[in-house]
Amino acid sequence: MAGKRPDGFHELETVMAKIDWFDEIMIERATGAGIEFACQGPCWAPNDVTNLVYRAAELILRACGRSDDVKLTLTKNIPAGSGLGSGSSDAAATLAGLNAYLDLGLSKPQLMDLAARLGSDIAFFLNGPLAVCTGRGEKISELPAGFDFVAVLILPGVNSSTKEVYAHYQHDAALYGRLHGQIAAFLDKNRVDLLAGMCANMLEGSCFHLHEELGDLKQAVQTLSNRRVCLSGSGSAMFCLLGCLDSERAENVRDTISEKTGCKCVVVRNNRW
Repeated sequence: MAGKRPDGFHELETVMAKIDWFDEIMIERATGAGIEFACQGPCWAPNDVTNLVYRAAELILRACGRSDDVKLTLTKNIPAGSGLGSGSSDAAATLAGLNAYLDLGLSKPQLMDLAARLGSDIAFFLNGPLAVCTGRGEKISELPAGFDFVAVLILPGVNSSTKEVYAHYQHDAALYGRLHGQIAAFLDKNRVDLLAGMCANMLEGSCFHLHEELGDLKQAVQTLSNRRVCLSGSGSAMFCLLGCLDSERAENVRDTISEKTGCKCVVVRNNRW
């Protein structure tokens, strides 16, 4: 976190990586007029016009001067309010999917512009799979160096409000200076592995102030896993990197954390696209 900007947004410097766990969106012709939207699956998300899927569809059709009748069905597998960017990835998939399905002919820069209008980190999901994101999160610099990893996601079942976490954030200029220097040095050497090992997220203090139980959970998971644990985004999900452990050993770590904390845990890997 580089500090608050004159426009009220916070200047970000973050590395984002896609993982192989995701929501699903089906796009098809609607039987009625306009945009039909439905949300299903194991996790909750708004099942109305406030959902980013609906808003993305509305925006891209309006931008192209189109009024196609489309049906969008979102299968929500990732919890909302977990800091994993699932809503943003849903919006990006909707933009890219409708562009292809309706043959709208928008270029990638045009899609990126629409993404920035909807949310700060949506543009990343039109790129990747690994990138440095700056500005509000909409400025994307893809990282050429690959970074294969296995991680355990810890899902506490707490809906963390991004708005509230940012509102309570207290900037630490000295900490930012130290982290910025370390991150820049690792990126210059293409050492994403060392950068990831820092497990640094300046939003942790704000999130844990709002949800004290998450700070306790982090300490418990670090003890159980004997690994560093980091908050994902503005929370509430956390992750611990396991290097390139085989599936059985990774699942053993997942099961231990889940059994001892009562949290749902998922083994994920880096996505290659």
